[in-house]
Amino acid sequence: MSEPATALTGCLVPDAGLEPIDKTGLDALVAKGKENPQAIKTLSCKTVAEGRFRHANYIRNLEPYIVDEPPALLGDDTAPNPSEASLAALGSCVAVGLHANAVARGITVQSLALELEGDLNITAVWGTGDVSEKPVGFTDVRIKVDMKADCPQEEIDALVAHVIQWSPVFNTFSRPVNMVAEAV
Repeated sequence: MSEPATALTGCLVPDAGLEPIDKTGLDALVAKGKENPQAIKTLSCKTVAEGRFRHANYIRNLEPYIVDEPPALLGDDTAPNPSEASLAALGSCVAVGLHANAVARGITVQSLALELEGDLNITAVWGTGDVSEKPVGFTDVRIKVDMKADCPQEEIDALVAHVIQWSPVFNTFSRPVNMVAEAV
């Protein structure tokens, strides 16, 4: 996997001249969650086909999040494909959890990078190809966490184990989810 350019967002080492994550704000989120542990938040996304296999995904009031397919899957290669986007969501969710838990525990993170790989059989071609019995979707996902912090590696290992237990996207990948799809 090639090393991507890193954009500084002000959330790692506080002495780098950037603002750290607001510990007071994090503590307030924690308290709010403890007040109503059964609270459910519904998230939404509107996906609109733009042509071929390129889609614009509208989330809140953000710029559209584009998803496409590579040329090998008949797309225009303008953005990640849906499976790659799901790996990105997983990696981002685990990274947010690692960083939030580090802040909550008073651990300063010097660097954080995750590498994800997922194996899937694509021969069914979205149900138009070989539809013989086989798993659909990822069968195996591997996450490598490279985290440097002001604590021993054992503490980082325990942090990773804790975070994957509580990551919403990790749990979505690893357990059944009630799904409904209907034509309107």
